[in-house]
Amino acid sequence: MSDAIQSIRGFSDILPDETPCWHWVESVFRQELIRYGYQEIRLPVVEKTALFKRAIGEVTDIVEKEMYTFDDRNGDSLTLRPEGTAGCLRAALQQGLLHNAQPRLWYAGPMFRHERPQKGRYRQFHQIGAEAFGLPGPDLDAELIALTRRILINGLGIQNLRLEINNLGNSESRGRYRAALIQYLEQHHDTLDAEAQRRLYTNPLRILDSKNPAVQAIIKDAPDLHDYLDEADGAHFAGLQAHLQAAGVEFVINPRLVRGLDYYGGTVFEWISDNLGAQGTVLAGGRYDALVEMIGGKPTPAIGFAAGVERLVALVTDAGHAPATETPHCTLVIGTPDYAVQATGLAESIRSALPWLRLQLVTGGGSMKAQLRRADRSGAQLALILGEAEVANESVTVKSLRAEQGQVTITQQDLIQDLSERFAQPTDERRLRDGV
Repeated sequence: MSDAIQSIRGFSDILPDETPCWHWVESVFRQELIRYGYQEIRLPVVEKTALFKRAIGEVTDIVEKEMYTFDDRNGDSLTLRPEGTAGCLRAALQQGLLHNAQPRLWYAGPMFRHERPQKGRYRQFHQIGAEAFGLPGPDLDAELIALTRRILINGLGIQNLRLEINNLGNSESRGRYRAALIQYLEQHHDTLDAEAQRRLYTNPLRILDSKNPAVQAIIKDAPDLHDYLDEADGAHFAGLQAHLQAAGVEFVINPRLVRGLDYYGGTVFEWISDNLGAQGTVLAGGRYDALVEMIGGKPTPAIGFAAGVERLVALVTDAGHAPATETPHCTLVIGTPDYAVQATGLAESIRSALPWLRLQLVTGGGSMKAQLRRADRSGAQLALILGEAEVANESVTVKSLRAEQGQVTITQQDLIQDLSERFAQPTDERRLRDGV
């Protein structure tokens, strides 16, 4: 198999024993987002490159180094989406969703960035995001953050998370701070690493997020952004804190917290785990009130978040909260191929009567012993045996595969009742957790 084609580096398969956890994580997000009044929107994977250059910023790492960009047959420059906000906003504008409305939208799906693959970071990765438009107040910011707390902690049961918040101010505030920061960093130019030197005059706020210990030592004494916020910025940030406290959401103010996308301004926040190594952010977001106008709409306040599904699945799995693999409840075994037609009819009648039951029909023939081995390997709890005697008597033999309970023969008429007592219909809570 040395010449077999392999997957692309950074593009991972999600295997059957992993997908139940994915289903559960996605279901928790879906339920809570709907409860808070968000509606799902499904977006294209490919957008015009100009959308991301305008929205994200041409001097960001994403646009400069990480996007999968190509020319199509018409010569148009297209890009696999590296994040979801720009496409969601483009759709909201194009489809008229912002006209005399304040929509709340959510989306999910794969994103693409050409980064160095590592734990929790892949070149194809999956995000669930939400965007709320048209409301400028800190009450919406706090409600969105409270929603994320309810998803991560209450819903998924993830512990040891830290919420960090900051306010980046409006464009005028950031302009004043940017000038002061550049002036300070110029004094340490020769000590900055190459990445920080490259960003010094194009995107200096990103230097505050450097992971280089030498750069961190420099920025420790850098000017404080909060000293440059105007009265409105300060009032908004104070209001956010008051609403979070009223909602019982604990937080830490991090004046060095910035986001990797140029469109953020005002409130920004991150939920961080120390169990994922350097890539500890599992959900993050903030305000981008200027972005709607930047890509061609009328000035519209907006805030949103995005969560990395791979990182959340890793946290849930490591904590032992992942749902079990969805094995069949029972397997229908056929005595001889002569009864295959009867077995198909019986299987479908059982599935119609018990929609939640997971029933696998052993197909492909083989001896009874071989079929029972296949039933056992499937993980099923019961084998339903349809042999010559059972067909003649319109009965089924029920054999336990996981407990020393022997076997019993019951009529096909009583089988539905027997199975419904053995495998109760799942509650709404269990249906959510198991994705059934």
